[in-house]
Amino acid sequence: MRRPSHTKRSLRRKIFVLLVANRGEVAVRVLRAAADLGIRTTAVYSEDDADSLHVRMADHAVRLTGHGPLPYLDVDQLVRAADGCVAVHPGWGFLSENASFARACAAAGLTFVGPRPEVLDLLGDKRRARELAGSLGVPTLDDLGTFPVMVKAVSGGGGKGMREVHRAEDLDEAIARCRAEALAAFGNDDVYLERLLTPARHVEVQLVGTTVLGDRDCSLQRGHQKLVEIAPAPLLEPSLRKALHEAASAIARAVDYTGVGTVEFLVSGDDFAFLEVNPRLQVEHTVTEQVTGVDLVRTQLLLAWGGDVDLTPADRGSAVQVRINQTGGGTLTAFQPPTGPGIRVDTHAYPGYRVGTRFDALLAKLVVQGDDLDMALGRARRALAEFHVDGVPTNIEFLRGLLAQDIIGAHTGFITDEPTSGSRAPLSGTVVAIEPGAVVLEAMKMQHVVRVSGTVLVSVGDTVAEGQALADGDAGAAADEEVAVDLDHVRPDLAEVLARHDFSRPGMEEKRHASGGRTARENIADLCEDFVEYGGLAIAAQRQRRSLEDLIERTPADGMVAGIGRVNGRRCVAMSYDYAVLAGTQGVRNHAKKDRLFALAAQEQLPVVLFAEGGGGRPGDSDHSMVSGLDCGSFHAFAQLSGLVPLVGVVAGRCFAGNAVLLGTCDVIIAVEGANIGMGGPAMIEGGGLGVFRPEDVGPLDVQVPNGVVDVAVASEEEAVAVARKYLAYFQGSTSDWECADQRRLRHAIPENRLRAYNIRALIETLADTDSVLELRSGFGRGIVTALVRVEGRPIGLIANDPAVLGGAIDADAADKAARFLQLCDAFDLPVVSLCDTPGFMVGPDAERTATVRHLTRMVVTGANIDVPFGLVVLRKAYGLGAQAMAAGSLKVPQFAISWPTGEFGPMGLEGAVRLGYRRELDAIADPGERQARFDQMVAAAYEHGKALNVASVFEIDDVVDPADTRRWISTALAPTTSRSGKKRPFIDTW
Repeated sequence: MRRPSHTKRSLRRKIFVLLVANRGEVAVRVLRAAADLGIRTTAVYSEDDADSLHVRMADHAVRLTGHGPLPYLDVDQLVRAADGCVAVHPGWGFLSENASFARACAAAGLTFVGPRPEVLDLLGDKRRARELAGSLGVPTLDDLGTFPVMVKAVSGGGGKGMREVHRAEDLDEAIARCRAEALAAFGNDDVYLERLLTPARHVEVQLVGTTVLGDRDCSLQRGHQKLVEIAPAPLLEPSLRKALHEAASAIARAVDYTGVGTVEFLVSGDDFAFLEVNPRLQVEHTVTEQVTGVDLVRTQLLLAWGGDVDLTPADRGSAVQVRINQTGGGTLTAFQPPTGPGIRVDTHAYPGYRVGTRFDALLAKLVVQGDDLDMALGRARRALAEFHVDGVPTNIEFLRGLLAQDIIGAHTGFITDEPTSGSRAPLSGTVVAIEPGAVVLEAMKMQHVVRVSGTVLVSVGDTVAEGQALADGDAGAAADEEVAVDLDHVRPDLAEVLARHDFSRPGMEEKRHASGGRTARENIADLCEDFVEYGGLAIAAQRQRRSLEDLIERTPADGMVAGIGRVNGRRCVAMSYDYAVLAGTQGVRNHAKKDRLFALAAQEQLPVVLFAEGGGGRPGDSDHSMVSGLDCGSFHAFAQLSGLVPLVGVVAGRCFAGNAVLLGTCDVIIAVEGANIGMGGPAMIEGGGLGVFRPEDVGPLDVQVPNGVVDVAVASEEEAVAVARKYLAYFQGSTSDWECADQRRLRHAIPENRLRAYNIRALIETLADTDSVLELRSGFGRGIVTALVRVEGRPIGLIANDPAVLGGAIDADAADKAARFLQLCDAFDLPVVSLCDTPGFMVGPDAERTATVRHLTRMVVTGANIDVPFGLVVLRKAYGLGAQAMAAGSLKVPQFAISWPTGEFGPMGLEGAVRLGYRRELDAIADPGERQARFDQMVAAAYEHGKALNVASVFEIDDVVDPADTRRWISTALAPTTSRSGKKRPFIDTW
């Protein structure tokens, strides 16, 4: 099945982003294969699955609404999550065999990595698949109307929705249980019956398209859940193996199968019967990979886009896979898989991972390979002995015992389906008590009460193994008794915790409200949904000088509310100094909280919003051994986040010293009317012998707005929070809900009189989506407007000359402002649109006193070194080096360079060029009126030469366009940006 060669580079041109519509180990497996091919990826996760490893590994992750498996079964949510993707890999389970999902993907223009929908309709329905097999002469397990029978879910796999039924009276209950289980796992509760064949071996044949790649034995099962798989299947006569392969291939050819899939059979003696087809990747694909050398997930991705695949199998001996399953929930305090030759571990687990019980129990797959089956089994036993897991109960001990037996050729009933609860020990431990109807086991210093019936078979002090009989009664009759619990009762330990979490301080809150402000917690609550607070129980480090009761009462959270919440539905670190606690000063504990949250922000790449009101360092903390405190790492850690994640600073009231340093580190500063910002407060100024000042005299907004320190000035804390939320949204992706003004207005935005000024901000508001413009540093460097906008919902950075300020000429401040804004857009992959109307750089003796040479070239250097998509729209004037700076260095640099009909181009302004170039000729004309007329003639001629239409005729620009068509150029010609992991730029200049 070899096709014309496609290089990795050509594959990357076809693929932009792959959505992995699954979770856990299979999502990790697909993400790694995609990364090897250079494919960018998007992951999805339910609200209770955010800490899963696959979320971190993807280039981008989308939160699904809901908890547990249901969001992963929501076709509409998954298709929406694929916005910006070109393909979807469904993994296994969930919607991997769902034809409706495959069709929804196709309708959305997405490639479904799997068979065609009509093939899924047929093979995903186990009844229809059985009918197909029978029509091809493949033996099947038809329901003969006699018992025993197997109840099976029509959809899905993994042993879910299956029950053996040996008596007619048990059939209804078994069907009900299978329906409920299948609905929860696959979204389809249809079931069917087939004849139960026992004893028998479970043998699978691996397909890639219509080609058979190999086979494997999956007979070792517990409760119809596979535990051990062996490839190739041992003890098969060559003629029987050939018959199985031919049967599988015949089924594949009958439906013109594409992609990866498996045909499953039961084998009894020399006979076999068809079970089902799994038209997807299977959990146990790894053993086939190990013995053939074919990467099946890579093969899936290559086949989906017509890539080159080589299905020539290698002969690599035998392979064994054992499934490490959790048997309960908890947090992994240790997770150390084995290593060594021939050992592979596929997992999504890691130390610190909180393992829940809502999802599949698979924790890891241990896959070992050897020259023969004996070597593989020996390595498997050694690897299981090395596998170390703490914090979460697993089946490792059971697997060690299982592999100690002779399992070669075992049938599906080899493992008796006995429960591990009831009258058997659920874990290894010591019997510490025997009570009426119960045996108490102790393991790892924890006691476990096991309900039993019948005669107790153990004594106090006995050590028992997992699964060992504790009593001779029927385990099924020993169910736990339901204990009535008052759900409204609050135990004393919980009451103490709840009391400590009551952070209300009515007096302080009233005082804050009376001054027109809000409390730290009110601002955080307004900004975030689902906020979880870190260190809320911390108190000031002053126990040596104050009582515990006083510190709890007066220093809650040590003056800093900090944690993780959701802003616009996306996770974000939020923290606020609490001015009502020790004037919002920086103490030992809140420094530790900052360090903790900054580390999480770096690790998880979460944006940070900092409410910075406060007075800097706190001299009153006593519970420490520091001298200078200069080894504090908070400032360094926060500064390292620059360029990695968006940093937003919000300030109301007074912000001095260390608080001002953190504020100044932020990408954007939002300041409330009446705020004061200074590197030192009045006490520090006076201590330095620099005079006595009121706090209101230090860094008020009438200083900090025009000098560029403040990006956005607002009237209230409520407005500040709204702006912070709006700012973060530009870095959280596109929106589908947008509208815009009538674009024909742009045809009249530029006056016909080329010398008239106009309102550039009104023009920008018309061009951008309605209510999508957020201007930064409007009071500083006023000759250039820098703003975040949206066009058709897509976030974009915009720079524009303002002809109402210096005629649009670029001075030192405007250049600095534009350079920093370009850094911001580049760091976070925001494309940039430049609206050019400039006569050039500001020149003259006064300009040179502002270090113009360095500041203006800073804009040129920055523009030349960004790599985000850049588009140029010339509104009117495009003269000289200033125009080149607005074009990122040259008219040939942007992805498009277009002009409106009012555009005019040249190496310098028309009037100046005429005066300089024709000075002698003009001076020779004695009559002033005649001289002016001749000058006007020359200017008009120069305008005709430099007008946009003439410039486009020699292809110095891409087109002259109807202004009403500008948005189409931006949305179509401005290429999509690619998401990134880690930093692109070392940092964003604070200035």
